[in-house]
Amino acid sequence: MYETVGATSFDDEITFGGELKAMGSDLARIRVSLIGGFTPRRCGIATFTADIQSSLDAASKDVVVDVYALAPASDRASFDGIVCGVIVEDDPISFVDAAMQINQSKPDVVWLQHEFGLFGGPAGDNVLALVKRIAAPLIVTMHTVIAEPDADQMRVMKHLIRVATKLMVMSEHGRVLLRRVYGADACQISVIPHGVPDRPFGRTAQFKAKFGFENKRVLMTFGLLSPGKGIEVAIAALPAIVAEHPDALYCIIGATHPNLVAHEGEAYRARLHAQADALGVADHVHWIDAFVETPELLDLLEAADIYITPYPGAAQSTSGTLSYAVALGKAVISTPYVHATELLADDHGILVPFNDSEQIAKEVVALLDNPQRLLALQRRAYLRGRDMVWPRFAAMCLEMIDETKVVRPRLPDKLTIGVSGLLRICDDTGILQHSVHAVPDRAHGYCVDDNARALMLMNRLDSLGEPHRSRMSATFAAFVESAWNDATGEFRNFMDYRRNWLEDVGSEDSCGRTLWALGSTAFEGCSPGIRNWAQGLFKRTAGSALGFVSPRAIAFSMLGADYMLRVDPSHDSATQVLGRGASLLLAHYDTVRKPGWLWFENLLAYDNCRLSEAMIRAGARLDRRDMTACGVESMTWVFQQQTAPSGYFRPVGSESFGRDYEMPIPFDQQPVEIWAAIDGAAAAFDATGDPMWFVRAQCAYDWFGGANDRGVIVADPLTGTCRDGINPRGLNLNEGAESVLAYQLSTCAMRALAAKLS
Repeated sequence: MYETVGATSFDDEITFGGELKAMGSDLARIRVSLIGGFTPRRCGIATFTADIQSSLDAASKDVVVDVYALAPASDRASFDGIVCGVIVEDDPISFVDAAMQINQSKPDVVWLQHEFGLFGGPAGDNVLALVKRIAAPLIVTMHTVIAEPDADQMRVMKHLIRVATKLMVMSEHGRVLLRRVYGADACQISVIPHGVPDRPFGRTAQFKAKFGFENKRVLMTFGLLSPGKGIEVAIAALPAIVAEHPDALYCIIGATHPNLVAHEGEAYRARLHAQADALGVADHVHWIDAFVETPELLDLLEAADIYITPYPGAAQSTSGTLSYAVALGKAVISTPYVHATELLADDHGILVPFNDSEQIAKEVVALLDNPQRLLALQRRAYLRGRDMVWPRFAAMCLEMIDETKVVRPRLPDKLTIGVSGLLRICDDTGILQHSVHAVPDRAHGYCVDDNARALMLMNRLDSLGEPHRSRMSATFAAFVESAWNDATGEFRNFMDYRRNWLEDVGSEDSCGRTLWALGSTAFEGCSPGIRNWAQGLFKRTAGSALGFVSPRAIAFSMLGADYMLRVDPSHDSATQVLGRGASLLLAHYDTVRKPGWLWFENLLAYDNCRLSEAMIRAGARLDRRDMTACGVESMTWVFQQQTAPSGYFRPVGSESFGRDYEMPIPFDQQPVEIWAAIDGAAAAFDATGDPMWFVRAQCAYDWFGGANDRGVIVADPLTGTCRDGINPRGLNLNEGAESVLAYQLSTCAMRALAAKLS
């Protein structure tokens, strides 16, 4: 199965090197993946999404918009060529597939239109399967922001807020609710009013003639018909209006909402007809029972004198037709729901109480009685709409996109870093585990994991690390010595700030890492004394590895054993650890691997490259070509999984852990994966001599300098410190020991690999 080992390559080498070099030719282009309902689907979100696409296309030829349209399984609309993919609302797999397609298209920004009823699952939580897999920065338009969400709605909103770079709302009230109810950050939120068409003012008579409304005072309401629109309240106002103005005509436009039709057919519309008949105003109601396309709707709105939105509740976040009516210069009478309260403020419309037919009638009559007042209100509304016309909307959206997209920094060209960021979290006990931003966090104390890594770093720092190198080597070695528990025959892991051990036995992984550090120190420790100490402690403790079952603990101990065998090729316990571990990992590989999944486990987790690295080192040490071939093959595969379509290194995110036979999720990305990848690439280079492994290692190292999914600089070469990783919003600003050590050790590994090529 594993006969040959030689120069290896990916199926598509443009993923590395060549892709990075070619990107400069198209830097001015911005690709946006736009997700939402889309025409010809008949709903407000579909119309709005189509308007976004067309307005951006008209505003800038440097923006490419790929549309991913949502559709119910029962009604797969026929979309035109601009739709790149269709997402079936009730099919969770469809959301996963869409995320993969979007990631492959390499967008600069993903823009999701969110409405709870648009996605399947509780509170529309099918959408979470998509957003957690998206690698590009995410904008979410919150079409509804609920003031009192239920548990599922809160869960979905919290997740969207956590992963979104920008949250777009169309009202200030939406901004307030996102902050107060959901805890969104102020810097996340952009308020952009609903876009509107730009048409001339004062053409009412022309369009009345078009629709046969001559000599009528036209009142109008538009929208999918349902009890939530309050139409019955407006109909109840008609007798009083008609008594004063017999030429009044109430035009009600819109098909019955499809969800209502599915539940009760046209029973609601029949009740409205019966109400108009009973009140004696049936001849003053003009019904247009159809979903009206936007051009005809705009013509109808131009024919209106007064637009009425009688919604019965205050929570209506946004009404596109209200925005349209204002922009076309219609006098608006509305109940005080959120959007109307903001848009009609400062005498740009008239607000009436909820469910108050008498007040609606009073205000309509007052306007019709005073044509000059009516005309003045129409002019004020029209002027308010100038700030919302589609070109202005597009300009604000382009600004939001520009703020959201990743800006790549220039990568540093030297492998020189300082150590002050490391020393900041060290004391005379060892290295502290965590930091709160740049401040050491004493509350979480120390662990042998980090002190073992720190000891390995001291082995690899050159003379520029003095005098700290020699002094701190002794400190970290003393911590490791203290961690061994003779009573249990295992290493302990966690120690509090008062130097009290918090357990008798640590995890297998922490024990394996400690053996790895001992082997490393026995081979490359900074003084003869510390090398002799490491050999002695390894001999006393290596037997603990012979019971390991964790694949990573096995791999760590194998790497330590390989180092020890460089010092003493006849070392019995090191030979046992390496041989047993390699046989176990090879058996795992043969059992689990399948087409498309060349790996040791049925999942991807942390420190993945260490498994392949250990197999490559074991194959070389034990002269087992099958082991080496297994290591190189699996290393090639895992690098493929950790490479973005754009060519940047994308380490397996921590949200990927524990997902059987599933491709990795992008976030959260952690620095320790970079170190593992560079060491793994170095092992593959040693086995194959293929210089492409250096390119892959360099690609991984550049992640620290901004060649990553968010274009953020994770590490600081001047101090040698490092942030704790990248989440969907950007940097995790803490600077813990694992991250700082991973950056330092990655730099040492890149220096060593570069030296082999020089």
